Amino acid sequence: MLAPQNDILEVKNAITLYSKLNNFDVYKLESLCDAHRILMNGLIDQSGELRRTGVGIVKGDEVAHIAPPGEMVYPLLNDLLVYLKNDDNLPIIKNCVFHYEFEFIHPFIDGNGRMGRLWQTLILKEYSPVFEFLPMETLIKERQNDYYNALGKSDSQGSSTSFIEFMLSVINDALEELLSSQNINLTGADRIESYRLIVGEESFKRQDYLRHNKEISSATASRDLKNAVDNGILIKHGEKRMTEYRYKEVTSPNQVASH
Repeated sequence: MLAPQNDILEVKNAITLYSKLNNFDVYKLESLCDAHRILMNGLIDQSGELRRTGVGIVKGDEVAHIAPPGEMVYPLLNDLLVYLKNDDNLPIIKNCVFHYEFEFIHPFIDGNGRMGRLWQTLILKEYSPVFEFLPMETLIKERQNDYYNALGKSDSQGSSTSFIEFMLSVINDALEELLSSQNINLTGADRIESYRLIVGEESFKRQDYLRHNKEISSATASRDLKNAVDNGILIKHGEKRMTEYRYKEVTSPNQVASH
């Protein structure tokens, strides 16, 4: 059976787009529009153009979300990119906030979900090259109902916190899948950020960290933890065998857009 022409074109566009990932500047609106132009080329008339009209997202017989009016798209999206570039929050948190806000703004007539997931990959890739290989698209597709439920919950709460928590769990699952299937060496910084997804705000000891990172030595674990303390990522309590660590609290930001 032959696939519909649009499905074939969609796959071709995606292949072209992912082959050009290194050409895009994750902080520039022009790059975002260029990426959308490639992704949606031949599929919609307004590929690469920000929408100027109002849109709503319909699920079944119900309107699940009314996006901001067309005249608000450019300023909201510009503010979001400024936040992404300049905010002091952790990149792994900022990328989740960006994804949520991008879907809330819904800047294009079509292709917003795919663009949000692509840009999330680019943001994480800027942070660490290992994230380039995460199967985010596949994992979100497998948990699509949970994904939309998290978006809806954050909408009703007026805060991106629920969506951030969901996306962090997806990233953690993606990392575990990647590391179990490919021989990729993580840096100490990668291991520390990955472990944050496991323990959250709970205190832990070096042996807990080692149990999660079975492939490293005790000396490497000690070095990872010391560097994280020196860089202000971890807080250390106690000495020698009584030493415990916990991650510095990250304030989950409220939505950047004026909803």
